[in-house]
Amino acid sequence: MAEEEFNRISILHGGGGLYMQKLLKEHIIPRFRSRRFKEIPLDLLADSAVIGDIVFTTDSYTVKPIFFPGGDIGRLSVSGTVNDLSVVGARPLGISCALIIEEGFELAKLGRILDSMERAAEEADVEIVTGDTKVVERGKLDQIIINTAGIGRRSEKLDENLRRAASDGRSLKSRWLDPRNIRPGDKIIISGTIGDHAVAIMAAREELGLEAPNLKSDAAPLNKLISEALEIGGVVACKDPTRGGLAALLNEWSETTGIGIIIREASLPIREEVKAACEILGIEALELANEGKAVLAVSGKYAKDVLEAVRSHPLGRDAEIIGEFTREYNGVVMETEIGGLRYVPMPIGDPVPRIC
Repeated sequence: MAEEEFNRISILHGGGGLYMQKLLKEHIIPRFRSRRFKEIPLDLLADSAVIGDIVFTTDSYTVKPIFFPGGDIGRLSVSGTVNDLSVVGARPLGISCALIIEEGFELAKLGRILDSMERAAEEADVEIVTGDTKVVERGKLDQIIINTAGIGRRSEKLDENLRRAASDGRSLKSRWLDPRNIRPGDKIIISGTIGDHAVAIMAAREELGLEAPNLKSDAAPLNKLISEALEIGGVVACKDPTRGGLAALLNEWSETTGIGIIIREASLPIREEVKAACEILGIEALELANEGKAVLAVSGKYAKDVLEAVRSHPLGRDAEIIGEFTREYNGVVMETEIGGLRYVPMPIGDPVPRIC
């Protein structure tokens, strides 16, 4: 990226790829490094912070449109916050809800959103415990923005899970679900089909002539699914592939660990509607955002059992082992369905803006 291009924020800086990483690493993280809470450092780009045994996260939601097949901005905000807590190994406890609303926004629409938040919180067994409401002048905001923060406590299942991961002689660098725990030979499990959320959003916008009437967003809280995986043990890292999709997540893990990754195209769970949309629009399914999927790095010894546990949950029926960590390659490599190999680069940004 030329230096003159970085004098102003572009939509790419919020897309989870190379532009966003540059923004974070060069401008934001250096100003906010913690002097006291270093167990999961900010530059690890984890989904949550750790303060003792308490986990804390925050996120803001600007999705367009605010109502879409399978959910709305309310369900998305609760699910995303629950998931950010869960993927580091916490049990979610409470969520805040801050609403920034455009003057003139219909109360009936606000009621739908709040009802959706309530249902998602009940689904995850968490409570919305505090919040704030602001109203800005008409035309100064696109309807509504929601910020949610969440707190959780270290899962009771995490210690035994990691003890089992260490039973093959590995030494763990973190007592949380943390990519620094990953070693060559660990398997990669994804909990279901990729790209559903992004394509559902694109179809709902009706801007590109894209039709996917049977496709819904996957927005959902994953804390109970992840808990099922921890019950088996051997899970060393976990993350949800939101902005930048699976491609961004795997590249982050490879960069953090210094270990290569190989995934197999034939093993990737992708719905036909998503494949068709990608072919029509010329975009990469691996880069599409998901809002109800988890990617788990699991000790090879436990991978098959963890896969079965994930599949036993309603949100994990389409789970697959899609690859593993290896010293044979650098970065992320995909074995194609015809037997060739191609590198999977870090995305420049999310191909679909305002996705969450």
